[in-house]
Amino acid sequence: MIKVKICGITNLRDALAAVDAGCDALGFNFCKKSPRYIRPQAALEIISNLPKSVVKIGVFVDEQEKTIKSIAKLCKLDILQFHGRESPGFCRKFKGLKIIKAFRVKDRLDLEGIREYKTFAYLFDAFSKSSPGGGTGKNFNWELLRHLADMRQPIFLSGGLNARNVRRAIAAAQPDWVDACSCIERSPGKKDSAKVRRFIQAAKGK
Repeated sequence: MIKVKICGITNLRDALAAVDAGCDALGFNFCKKSPRYIRPQAALEIISNLPKSVVKIGVFVDEQEKTIKSIAKLCKLDILQFHGRESPGFCRKFKGLKIIKAFRVKDRLDLEGIREYKTFAYLFDAFSKSSPGGGTGKNFNWELLRHLADMRQPIFLSGGLNARNVRRAIAAAQPDWVDACSCIERSPGKKDSAKVRRFIQAAKGK
């Protein structure tokens, strides 16, 4: 069954609502330029109240290695998501930690470049100059991801996903995970619990 990540969590109420709706992972954005930025201490307070079964993912954009490791340890993150221009070499500096490398897609995929990243998983999002940390609300040509069917790494699909289009996106891209953020919000960083529940139900075919 497809797994679901709800990203851009900024408060405990939204986190618990997403968990109650059946999400598999929650994303916390530590990019200060993002409207969904959360302070590490605030993220820790939320994470401390979550079931261990829920995967906690920290989103970083071209952040310093030392800062990332400090936040990961403080917040007890399960996975780190790099959403900037991090190099393959940079991603190798986090031994013992699972890394998701995000790629922002325009109209094609640089398959050779992607394969240089020996990370735990790959995430594909729509390209946007103004939103380097994701949450654009835009989608891209999902069919492009069919070329990745032979990859061993899990594939996360993001970008403009909602309850109305997620099944088409899954059929086209065949990802392991779907990741929603802006399309299930009332305002940046504030989730709409009804939209969250409908999205998860649609993604899981319930």
